[in-house]
Amino acid sequence: MNNTGKEITLIIIGSLFFALGVNWFAIPNELGEGGVTGISMTLYYILDWSPGITNFVMNAVLLAIGYKVLNKRVTWYTMLAIFFSSLFIQLTEGMGEPLDIMLGTVFAGVFIGIGLGLVLRSGGTTGGSTIVARMLNQHFGWSVSTSMFVFDILVVLGSSVVIGIENTMYTGISIYISTKILDYLIDGFDTRKAVTIISKSTVAIAEKVSAEMDRGVTVINARGHYSNESKDILYVVINKQELFLLKKMIQQVDDKAFVVVHDVRDVFGEGFTFPKT
Repeated sequence: MNNTGKEITLIIIGSLFFALGVNWFAIPNELGEGGVTGISMTLYYILDWSPGITNFVMNAVLLAIGYKVLNKRVTWYTMLAIFFSSLFIQLTEGMGEPLDIMLGTVFAGVFIGIGLGLVLRSGGTTGGSTIVARMLNQHFGWSVSTSMFVFDILVVLGSSVVIGIENTMYTGISIYISTKILDYLIDGFDTRKAVTIISKSTVAIAEKVSAEMDRGVTVINARGHYSNESKDILYVVINKQELFLLKKMIQQVDDKAFVVVHDVRDVFGEGFTFPKT
């Protein structure tokens, strides 16, 4: 299967997860959601309108108005995501049963987060707030991320009139969970630690790391601004579990070393995801 086929498959799977999150967990527990989906759910609570149909119609109108702010590939993938997510929402309507509110909140966030993550990772969008945000960015210069956040918050706050303050708070928890799941799917689950080491004993530390941890070390030549002295800086990427060992090794060689630890995601290459040669 070529890349396009894989991306379309992920969009379909993501749309299914998204729909199940809405119909299995969110709607049965009277939770809300951001964007156009949140509006569709509110209309369902008030007027009993099918969320699948209203989601499709509103997203189609927004896409027709704002398709120029998306590139051609994203537009096609967004059309697919809107079609399949709306179709699956329609097909799975009424399948869910009310659960314990916290359990429903958590699983709504997980399923919706997985769905959105797969769609976005494939290069598409689910329409709605994304299109609105891009139009506001093009015409008014507003930040895309800020515009999406504001739009989603307004929708959630508006739905509070219907679902109540308590369920709105649970909705906030659900959205937070889905955002975290989305971040992991976009940025990668392969979280690592990148460590920058400034020391007068860089050679000894580098040799110790290479010998005892079997990790590559990059030596960067730098110059101190205050001292104007040239010095070597070490840069190494390790597993989270190896961080304590690395700190201990550095202290053994130079207890005055200056060490900075960074969170890194989606690491790949020789020594991590490829076998060493």
